[in-house]
Order: sequence, then structure tokens, then C-alpha cells
Amino acid sequence: MTPALFVPADHPALPGHFPGNPLVPGVVILDLLADDWRAANPDTPLRGIRKAKFQRMLKSGETVSVTWTEVRDDKVSFRAFVGDEILATGQFALA
Repeated sequence: MTPALFVPADHPALPGHFPGNPLVPGVVILDLLADDWRAANPDTPLRGIRKAKFQRMLKSGETVSVTWTEVRDDKVSFRAFVGDEILATGQFALA
């Protein structure tokens, strides 16, 4: 599992998503996960998202941990968590 990741309260995507109850948009979560992959695997670039399923909302400041599977057939799967709850699951295509 990687070190905790989070989206700060001052992230530019939050004010309009949603006023009074800021939630992190799915695209920002995927970007956070992609950044985590790139930091740990700089020689294995991502090509795109094969699939993603979000299972709970993420608020700014909540910490996210992610587990990655072994690379197979130019794909890597992820499971992202907030505490013990699954935040998202999915798969990135690799270049």
C-alpha cells in the first residue's frame, strides 16, 4: 500500500463541486491515483483508463491509500481506500 494521498481543501476543483459540501470529482481522484503510479513507476507510463468504479464520495482532506496489482497484459489494477472503505477500483492501461 502506498503512503496516504489526499486532496487539499484549496484544490481548484472543489468550490463548484458542490458549494457547502465540497466533494472531490472522480477525475481528480483518478489524477491522484495516476500521479501515485507515476511517482512509484516512472519507467512504466500510463496510456489511459480501462475502467473505474467509484463506491463512495471523497471529501477534501480525507486520506486515500491505494494498492496496485502486478502488471499483466499491459494493464495494472488498483483499489483505493479511505480507511477500511473502498473508494474506487479500476484499471489503467500501460504504454
